[in-house]
Amino acid sequence: MGARENYEIARKSYENWGIDVEKAIEQLENVSISIHCWQGDDIEGFEVTKRELSGGIDVTGNYPGKAGTPEELRADLEKALSLIPGKHRVNLHAIYAETDGEAVERDQIEPGHFKNWVDWAKRLEIGLDFNPTLFAHEKASDGLTLAHPDKEIRDFWIRHCIQCRRIGEYFGKELGTPALTNIWIPDGYKDIPSDRLTPRKRLKESLDQIFAVNIDEKYNIDSVESKLFGIGSEAYVVGSHEFYLAYALTNDKVCLLDTGHFHPTEAVSNKISSILLFSDKLALHISRPVRWDSDHVVIFDDELREIALEIVRNDALTKVRIGLDFFDASINRIAAWVIGTRNLLKALLYALLMPNKYLKKLQEKGNFTDRLALMEEFKTYPFGAIWDYYCEKNHVPTGESWLDEVKIYEKEVLSKRN
Repeated sequence: MGARENYEIARKSYENWGIDVEKAIEQLENVSISIHCWQGDDIEGFEVTKRELSGGIDVTGNYPGKAGTPEELRADLEKALSLIPGKHRVNLHAIYAETDGEAVERDQIEPGHFKNWVDWAKRLEIGLDFNPTLFAHEKASDGLTLAHPDKEIRDFWIRHCIQCRRIGEYFGKELGTPALTNIWIPDGYKDIPSDRLTPRKRLKESLDQIFAVNIDEKYNIDSVESKLFGIGSEAYVVGSHEFYLAYALTNDKVCLLDTGHFHPTEAVSNKISSILLFSDKLALHISRPVRWDSDHVVIFDDELREIALEIVRNDALTKVRIGLDFFDASINRIAAWVIGTRNLLKALLYALLMPNKYLKKLQEKGNFTDRLALMEEFKTYPFGAIWDYYCEKNHVPTGESWLDEVKIYEKEVLSKRN
């Protein structure tokens, strides 16, 4: 039987529970995942002045064929997008500016340095998101940026973030969909600090200056991202979850939660409903931490499904900006994009095909036996047949057949790179 026949059989299983499968598919088609460009080149970027990674970020592996030019990176992204159902977005960092061989400092980058990205996105009819790059730079070498005690260094990074917000606004105007410009900083201390408050005061003041510059929210949306610890900031991180949650709520900014930026036993899925009670917007970076913020490729695991369920159960598909953030240089980088993004979409489809309203009623009645039984039984319902149909409907390969296309691309394109 083909995907359509399998779909019709599977659909009946779900319709027995009153689940509108066609509506679920329609909802999924309206979801745009923000796919991070930096998986494709191991976060090297295209700055003329090459710099080592810093900020507690590490990429391991040396799989051949990584992108070395903007054209190669865009071609690789385009290949990945052709294997992922739906219409999605691409997320850029400031270090992916194209400056025609000129060394341009980060506080001097301009929208024009991203014109090629915008032209490419227009051709594909996709949106772009953006991030200031506050690492891999001599002015971040001591692990402090927006919270630095040296005002000159703080001001440099403030100017950088302001320019990045302007670039995000440019994306939104040109592409007709608002960019999410997200600020993450590495600031923190390796060992126990003697003063936790002062760096946070400086960070707050820096953010206030950055956001004092008027940028039209019709085109650019600001978010701030926390972290529990990093390499070199094990004891203290200035931009903690509590800091940024409070800042976002009191300044009408978006709080961004990265699934790798918390304690390994702490679940981001458990935070979503609380934030949505107090804010109508939230952003996520979906990653996979293995014992620490290792940024492994996202897999179809319990926490990914639980995150998707929390978004769907709370009618938040239009409130949550969902992005990916992982980087693995030990495997084919295009495959990494495809695996992670397809898994995230699978999780959302899985959540859309659950009898969520009925399960809520069971909980309200205190019928925890039926609740647990049904939640477990639905794990083996034939949602894979619905997924294959969704892929076929979107003209992308079903099952693992996409891997054949990646292997052909690897042989014909990636293997010829130095």
